[in-house]
Amino acid sequence: MSGVFLRITVFSLFGALASPAIFAQTPEFRVPEGVLPPIIPADNPVTPAKIELGEKLYFDVRLSLDDTVSCASCHDPRKGFADGRRVSEGVGKKTGVRNAPTVLNAAYFEQQFWDGRVATLEEQAKQPLVNPVEMAMPSHAAVEQKLAAVAEYAPLFQKAFGDPRITIDRVAMAVASFERTLISFSAPIDRFLAGDEKAISDSAKRGWALFNGKARCNTCHGHVGVLPTFTDNQFHNIGVAAKSHDFEALARQVANATEEIPDLAHQPGATELGRFLVTRERPHIGAFKTPGLRNVELTGPYMHDGSEPTLEAVIDFYDRGGEPNPFLDGGMRPLNLAAEEKKDLVELMKAFTSDDLARFEPLAKLMQ
Repeated sequence: MSGVFLRITVFSLFGALASPAIFAQTPEFRVPEGVLPPIIPADNPVTPAKIELGEKLYFDVRLSLDDTVSCASCHDPRKGFADGRRVSEGVGKKTGVRNAPTVLNAAYFEQQFWDGRVATLEEQAKQPLVNPVEMAMPSHAAVEQKLAAVAEYAPLFQKAFGDPRITIDRVAMAVASFERTLISFSAPIDRFLAGDEKAISDSAKRGWALFNGKARCNTCHGHVGVLPTFTDNQFHNIGVAAKSHDFEALARQVANATEEIPDLAHQPGATELGRFLVTRERPHIGAFKTPGLRNVELTGPYMHDGSEPTLEAVIDFYDRGGEPNPFLDGGMRPLNLAAEEKKDLVELMKAFTSDDLARFEPLAKLMQ
């Protein structure tokens, strides 16, 4: 893609206004007052026609080798736009090694994938199509040829792009345009932070105090009013999978590997190196992207490998300070939470569940 995509941070907002990227300002973006709209690449403005095409592509199993897997198979509107599995399942029931994150609010993330190997939704949309354990198409050219043989697509590409030509870049641009409309910033936590003391329970209020205090959740999931995704968009080694892998040995094996990053990311063992696969920098060994907390109640199991089945298990993991390893993030330490404090944190997490998800119910009906 030739367009420039601006990675939003609170400290770059004024720079954003002068960049080739543009703010989304169409009715398709339901953003509350005070929250910045998503920024989109200048070469892929969102239009109703692209959204229509992208929605059809997103739910079309014909984008996979055996006509069984769509984007929605792993990012299901019925499951918080995740899939409810420990790791995702692709063609032929093959399983990958990473948990499928939600697509809700992905328009606001600075990098895509757990290791942040691409910066845009456009680039993210391309990779699962040709991943052998996901949609397994032999090449992007094969995707183009397959869609060109489906008569209903030519008019939709004509409407979206001005001519009926089907290319992988246009496929990705349409899917990304649809995904940018999957925005939800309406939850009890939002009303509470806006001053409604009755929006959440007393237990959740105690959880919020813990979140910003003893439990130290805000270190990586702090609240920023104009960008309330509850992630720092950074990468941290918190010790997931540290018990079963020697990070140092894995890093030596991968340091001079010739495989492409997407291939390494799906190799058992190598996948646990996380961000290191992208940067090859020692501080990134075993580091993975901080996920947002919105709708977290709906998107388990948790962690990049789906190793923690419940929110209770996640809180227990953090309470013990993660898993020791030479690359453990310096912010990880035992919290010594009491049982009731853990319960309060779980109640807080439930307050992040959006109450406007019913508007996505028509999309659930498109599941095959």
